[in-house]
Amino acid sequence: MTISPDQIILWQWGPLHINATLAYTWLIMLLLTGGAWLITRRLSTGPRLSRWQNLLEVLVTGLKDQIRDVSRQEPGQYLPFVGTLFILIATANLLSVVPGYMPPTGSLSTTMALALCVLIAVPLYGVLHRGPAGYLRRYVQPTPLMLPFNLIGELSRTVALAVRLYGNIMSGTVIVGILISLTPLLFPIVMQLLGLLTGMIQAYIFAVLAMVYIASASSAQHEHDDERGPGG
Repeated sequence: MTISPDQIILWQWGPLHINATLAYTWLIMLLLTGGAWLITRRLSTGPRLSRWQNLLEVLVTGLKDQIRDVSRQEPGQYLPFVGTLFILIATANLLSVVPGYMPPTGSLSTTMALALCVLIAVPLYGVLHRGPAGYLRRYVQPTPLMLPFNLIGELSRTVALAVRLYGNIMSGTVIVGILISLTPLLFPIVMQLLGLLTGMIQAYIFAVLAMVYIASASSAQHEHDDERGPGG
């Protein structure tokens, strides 16, 4: 049983090859880019909005509300990164209803790449809000002896972020494959629906955890500003 799109080689020339993970990832990127262009090319500010613009505004508003609730900050600066993570993962998982398609999030290389993006974004946002010294100071608090443990914690949560998404998507694929071989009618349909729900939940959890990590790296500066007050 093929459980990872990495195992499906679509093209190979010598040491170079393109597997299903790369192909499906680029396909999703093209679909999202093309869809974004089609939806936004005729945006309207009037009372009559297209169905797709309504859907887009609902999605953006919902993402902003979630980011604001998690970070307690204005969501505009985080929306492009966190929103892209959610939409990319959700689309990759929702397309699993297409016959012959395997979600690239079922590949550990994809989930690790997404987790590495979060790992890079956390210090970038942290330095942006707290400055280099303020951000690096958090690694030696409450004592410099905590430096190696804080670094290990930073890396371990990145690995956990990747493995969590990979494990849930891969396990769903395996279960559906087993049920198809045993009962090819009813149960696979039910499991496919549950898989879609799980895929959306996993996209939401990944995006929320990314926002939590980013907010924890950049919130100290805001707390300090709140303590000083408007006249500080």
